[in-house]
Amino acid sequence: MESVGHITPSTLSAKDLPWQIVWSKDKCTLCGRCTAVCPVRAIDLGPHRKRALSVPAGLESRPANLFSIYHGIDQRTDPAHACVGCAMCTLVCPNGAIAPVRSDEIDKLRFHVNQNGEPRRRGGRRNNPDSVLDKIKFVRISMLTDPALDAGRHEFELRTLLGRVLPPEEMLKVSREQGWMPPVREIYPLIIGSMSFGALSPNMWEGLQMGVAYLNEELGMPVRMCTGEGGCPPRLLQSRFLKYVILQIASGYFGWDEIIHSLPAMKEDPCAIEIKYGQGAKPGDGGLLMWYKVNKLISAIRGVPQGVNLPSPPTHQTKYSIEEAVAKMIQSMSMAWGFRVPVYPKISASSTAMAVLNNLTRNPFAAGLAIDGEDGGTGAAYNVSMDHMGHPIASNLRDAYLTLVKLGKQNEIPLFAGGGIGKNGNLAANAAALIMLGASGVQTGKYIMQAAAGCLGSEADRCNVCNIGVCPKGITSQDPRLDRRLDPEKVAQRVVDLYVSFDTELKKIVAPLGRSTSLPIGMSDALGINDADAAQRLNIKYVL
Repeated sequence: MESVGHITPSTLSAKDLPWQIVWSKDKCTLCGRCTAVCPVRAIDLGPHRKRALSVPAGLESRPANLFSIYHGIDQRTDPAHACVGCAMCTLVCPNGAIAPVRSDEIDKLRFHVNQNGEPRRRGGRRNNPDSVLDKIKFVRISMLTDPALDAGRHEFELRTLLGRVLPPEEMLKVSREQGWMPPVREIYPLIIGSMSFGALSPNMWEGLQMGVAYLNEELGMPVRMCTGEGGCPPRLLQSRFLKYVILQIASGYFGWDEIIHSLPAMKEDPCAIEIKYGQGAKPGDGGLLMWYKVNKLISAIRGVPQGVNLPSPPTHQTKYSIEEAVAKMIQSMSMAWGFRVPVYPKISASSTAMAVLNNLTRNPFAAGLAIDGEDGGTGAAYNVSMDHMGHPIASNLRDAYLTLVKLGKQNEIPLFAGGGIGKNGNLAANAAALIMLGASGVQTGKYIMQAAAGCLGSEADRCNVCNIGVCPKGITSQDPRLDRRLDPEKVAQRVVDLYVSFDTELKKIVAPLGRSTSLPIGMSDALGINDADAAQRLNIKYVL
């Protein structure tokens, strides 16, 4: 142990850590695979000294101590190298000689990790498994469903619109006068949420893009992926696959020099432009890509020095208010692409979301609004932000949709919801519930990482080291030693499987409602919940 002979206030034992390494001397062959694969270097191979008592047969000699030396596994206990429970050592051990075990008491590591004035941040998820979305049931069933809509046949398609949809009288007026028509895209209602090139490893990002391209070109599913803040590789910007991508611009403007320089060479327009003002897990706080992850490739794409922290400001520094920011940013981004591309803001769910929405209703260039709930976009958020800030997505989305209903604009401005969707594995059911609460589509990122790449993190704070670039699966790592563990072609295959399965499940929910020509957006009479307070808050049926 590193602390032997030197005890300080921050000295910990293995018992004080959230995860302890259980190692069997009898099974171990000292192959070294476990120490080589550990992403946080929590274990070392070292010599051990074992004492045994030698008792003679007769009384002619005195008992003596015998010492034997052998090599074995040591667990490091300093906070910087504490085991994260990813169990990669168990996966590679040929003899099952090693495994991490969860501590049977509250760990003390949380009191020791904030050294040098640094509060604890966690790159993973929040420890709140309870979800209102998982409690919602679909209670309205059509008894005279068209056989073509039968849940076993699925002879219909699910599509939604991204863009400002003018009311019929205005659309007729524009068409007669040959005026400007807001751009609208027909897309699939499940969007891969914003995960940047830098937050994700190159292999993971490439795998997602390959999967999206296959879904569009081979299966005819108009799936879209948001880039997150961090720009794009030049070869994607200058390819025909750019039309399947939503480019995000955030307060750090990382990667936008590359995007602007590529404008003349773009063969296709992007699907849309998303302007990020907030993230669900850390509302009012900017993002942070830590220096561990800023390698040569990332620094080149983002136009920054290598090996420096990349914090995004909490707000767009050139604007003085959210009203000015939304208006000016949307107009400037629309002008950059000749008003051919939908532009919409993404905000964190909060009680001020209605003020932003009210401004969007008066802005003819606003193509929609994306709202990120408290469980979304965890990234490298601090614990205090993840556990004590934010707004649940269900109630905030419902408030936004009912506001549009009061204004008579519920069919004009699409709402896209994110944050905690599928966190317990119920992706299709959560998405359907949000659509019936008023969303035109949903965004998910965490579920994609779990299902498409086999993320090892959990709500029990297992692994969750996405933010420091040591992801054991190579999903969020920029270290080539770790990144090469992930095969982009297998990621692409899993993305395709995920979407085909999601499509089947969503149709099994939608078909019995008797709807086929459009998504059941705002069809809240089909929802019920066995929580009276939640039913009243969401304005849906209370069923018991």
